Amino acid sequence: MTDAGPFPGGTDAVGAFLTHLQKERDVSPHTIRAYGRDLEEFTRHLVSYYGNGSWTWQGVDRLAVRGFLAHLTRRGIGKRSIARALSAVRSLYRFLHLTEIVDANPARAVGTPRRERYLPKYLDRAQADALFAAAESAAASGRFAAVRNLAMLELFYSTGIRLSELRGLNRADVDLLSQMVKVRGKGRKERIVPVGDHAVRALRTYDGARDAVIRGAAIRGAASPPDRLAVFLNARGQRLSVRGVQTVITRALAGVGEDAGLSVHSLRHTFATHLLDAGADLRAVQELLGHASVGTTQIYTHTSVDRLKQVYRKAHPRAM
Repeated sequence: MTDAGPFPGGTDAVGAFLTHLQKERDVSPHTIRAYGRDLEEFTRHLVSYYGNGSWTWQGVDRLAVRGFLAHLTRRGIGKRSIARALSAVRSLYRFLHLTEIVDANPARAVGTPRRERYLPKYLDRAQADALFAAAESAAASGRFAAVRNLAMLELFYSTGIRLSELRGLNRADVDLLSQMVKVRGKGRKERIVPVGDHAVRALRTYDGARDAVIRGAAIRGAASPPDRLAVFLNARGQRLSVRGVQTVITRALAGVGEDAGLSVHSLRHTFATHLLDAGADLRAVQELLGHASVGTTQIYTHTSVDRLKQVYRKAHPRAM
């Protein structure tokens, strides 16, 4: 195999690769944008690494890839972001190999940086109780926003779904009779997640409020017709935006721990932690969360063990 081909070097190969991800692999727009940024920087690194002379994708070796990772480290880029950049380079080279532009993947021989393990922020039981007590009190007013916000909080905590997954829910995805919800996760993978009684009650109440908003928008003759497919709507009858969900949930979480560093994702962490604390099987939690690897789910066992250690130190007479 030679360097001859449509992508001897430069950004043409990157553009073709990103188009391949979008049209043939159905990769999420967020991942494509992230890979695009990483590969743009990788290309700039190769221009600098090989000097002013010409270079080709075929001619890139593992030392050049390692040099790229070292460059990112010097810039202070975190290990998670560096690992993602390496994944982007590996995926690009798999594409170049399939299209017969290169003979081998130089990134395969480069080790992935060991990522930092961290304990995710989550709500303890008292904080969770306070969160839902405040949301239920607000929803008792019958105001659309308060009723919707309670339904979102209950669904987040009941299912552990991601923000993007909740925002993308359509009415056909939610079956309140069987208490199940169909979720489209990363990589467009679908999974079925059970919904608890509290969330079902909140969703039934919200369903009536949602229908009223849609009727009102239709009567007013809004510029944009109401979204009859989406589950969660704004006051104008349109699908609630990611920023809208973030604003609502962040404000609610601030009421139980303003300085606790809680975020929308903390509800997902809370879901997993409380399940494992109650003795749930790790593999079952993995499936509920939609994790491709059980290793990703294991971080929550560390959270549970950390909590148990704290209880032990406080309660055992000879622990300290």
